[in-house]
Amino acid sequence: MIKGKVLVIDDEDQLRKALSRIIELEDYEVFQADNANKGLAILEKEKDILLVICDVKLPDINGIQVLEIIKSKNYFCEVILITAYGTIHDGVYAMKQGAFDYITKGDGDDQILVTAEKAIEKAKLKKRILDLENRLDARYSFEKIVYQSPIMKETVRLAKKVAPTDSTVLLIGETGTGKELFAQSIHNASERRNKPFVAVNCSAFPKELLESEIFGHKKGAFTGANSDKKGLFEEANEGTLFLDEIGEMHPDLQAKLLRVLEEQSFTKVGDTKPTRVNVRIIAATNRLLLGDSEESHFRTDLYYRLSAFKINIPALRDRKEDIPGLTESFVKMYSTLVKKRIDTVTPDFIEKLISHNWPGNTRELKNIIERAIILTDDTSLSKELLPSEILYPDYNHSPEYNYNTLAEMEKNHIIRMLEFTKGNKSKAAEKLGIGVPTLYRKLEQYKLK
Repeated sequence: MIKGKVLVIDDEDQLRKALSRIIELEDYEVFQADNANKGLAILEKEKDILLVICDVKLPDINGIQVLEIIKSKNYFCEVILITAYGTIHDGVYAMKQGAFDYITKGDGDDQILVTAEKAIEKAKLKKRILDLENRLDARYSFEKIVYQSPIMKETVRLAKKVAPTDSTVLLIGETGTGKELFAQSIHNASERRNKPFVAVNCSAFPKELLESEIFGHKKGAFTGANSDKKGLFEEANEGTLFLDEIGEMHPDLQAKLLRVLEEQSFTKVGDTKPTRVNVRIIAATNRLLLGDSEESHFRTDLYYRLSAFKINIPALRDRKEDIPGLTESFVKMYSTLVKKRIDTVTPDFIEKLISHNWPGNTRELKNIIERAIILTDDTSLSKELLPSEILYPDYNHSPEYNYNTLAEMEKNHIIRMLEFTKGNKSKAAEKLGIGVPTLYRKLEQYKLK
């Protein structure tokens, strides 16, 4: 079984063939080239080569230049340079340029093999990490956003337009509309995609903790600060910082954030020296920040700085034509997670979903689909699996259900639940959260038998 692919570049035919043969005996597939350009052409074609062993002195360009080209193209392969006239200076320079090792010809086959094995293991690890990153990129990409509605097409178009730039973006939308998915997709479509994406919910921390979380602190800055701490701005350096629920940020922190946006520097809690960073900001809110700013809750100058490029994420009720596609996507996801086979989604299931108002937006839809898949006993999803607020949207508003007593409310709720379970008393009791004997007592009490 082939353990991997190796490329040997050397213009000395005898040495190249001998080295290739030694490596082949260790169960590797070896490609050979007698000059740099041929070697680079092979590397461009064979994307999964793990190791390049390259002579420093070649007839077209030297091995150091080959190394620089390989590193500039972000190939995951490792490079070992070999030379007949090695010097410490050349070796140090090669290692600084990213060579795995720098070996003098004649050092012995065993040393080359041991070094090659270590380099290949490192390349395999890099490839696994790259594959994981690519899968993550695929998860958080514009292609993963399910839509066909005109309003969502325009939203995605705007996000794609701003993604390659360094502009600050303000995402505006109700809770559950997918603002963080948009933020991640914008980051992954930008030049910063290989740098950190760091997210923080500004409503999750009190002012003092949020300041330390975002900007970091110096040892001794406050009680319990036993060591220096990097803030999220430093963690996100060269990448993107996503500030969710920005409208909940304390005005004092808003002033500090404005300075970072304008100067790309900030001062840690307890520090006297500024820290410089290069961070792109994507902020999100479900509030009307401009209205808040008029009441002095949110700084007007910060609002205009953040809203250099605004994107409104539509509520699900405003793009109901996307519900069938979203449902299909969530069914695939959760049937895999729950390990259930779902072959069909009935028309009445979709019809009920479309008629719902979706105050919780796509997050609510996602939860509803997960719940239905857990509840189903077969390979189909039908409307009986939906919660009562979707099945009976007028339940709490119809004059028919204006009750004077708790007993009236309980009686009618039991009736509705029996209708929902098609008379199955065990299921009705389970959904009501009571035992079957208790349900029978209630039926007798309300003369429903």
